[in-house]
Amino acid sequence: MQPAVVTRRTVVDLDFEPDLVTVRHAIDGTVVGDRAGRELRWATVTPVGIGSLHLRRSDARRVEVTAFGAGADWLVEQTPRLLGAADDVEELRRDLLPPQLARRPVPRIGRTDRVVESMVPAVLGQKVQATLANRSLRLLAARFGDAAPGPGELRATPSAARLADLAVHDLHRCGVERKRGDTIRRAARLAFRLEEAAGLGPEVLEARLRAVPGIGPWTSALVRLGATGDPDAVEVGDFHLPNTVCWALAGEERGDDRRMLELLEPFRGHRGRVVRMISALGLRAPRRGPRLEPLPVDRYDGPDRDAVWFRDRGPGGGGWRDRPLDAAARSRSR
Repeated sequence: MQPAVVTRRTVVDLDFEPDLVTVRHAIDGTVVGDRAGRELRWATVTPVGIGSLHLRRSDARRVEVTAFGAGADWLVEQTPRLLGAADDVEELRRDLLPPQLARRPVPRIGRTDRVVESMVPAVLGQKVQATLANRSLRLLAARFGDAAPGPGELRATPSAARLADLAVHDLHRCGVERKRGDTIRRAARLAFRLEEAAGLGPEVLEARLRAVPGIGPWTSALVRLGATGDPDAVEVGDFHLPNTVCWALAGEERGDDRRMLELLEPFRGHRGRVVRMISALGLRAPRRGPRLEPLPVDRYDGPDRDAVWFRDRGPGGGGWRDRPLDAAARSRSR
């Protein structure tokens, strides 16, 4: 007979309207929810064991909370922070924002307090498209993560101990080459120090993250944003972000990190929040260039090595497709 799953239920009343869509995007691939932001489910390895969290908005400022597994109590206690209750939005200089941003509600940034879990998708996103990074994260969870307790079929991101023990070929099967894989394993071996830093402030976490070879300012900003809700975290080194910020704040089609930080300086302390506001509004600089995306690492040696691997962007798209090259195109590709 299977032991009963620990279940906790409660209701959280907030003094603001929570945005479950923003929370969903801020966690990682172990979260699912509806597009309208009415429900959200999150699977994670808490400090006391694996658990899953189900949130449902029953009113504008009321959220019904159900938690399952050994980590149920921890997840219930974490819920207000996850929704942004500990975030202070009052100091943001809204009068300095462009009109299209100033009219928008100021988003609250929640925190998971799970540093390794935030680190994994951040490292996976280094130097590759988001689609490939998300694919690798799903494969890691499916192959090496534990099934989450409670209803549904969520799997948690592998624990730090499991990540530290993964071999090169294990990561390769998930589309992760040695460089990113070694960074994940190094950080996982330092999990205690990194998780401890989540409660010591973004500056301490930044210092400990940057001490890990392979983690730079871009990766550190993403981890601090997700794990500690740092509203000032800016992804310096991002391929598209400087153009996006420069376009939104100054009408400039192209920019670099220096110009981006210059435009964000009046919002110091909330620079990451302003970037999130720009992204939520869908403001993007005009893009020019090819849209083809590369073959995932784990398919380099497979039967699809002579295929064109591309993202289907048509009305019925949303998935990966491959299309065999003709003989002439194949010879040109080598």
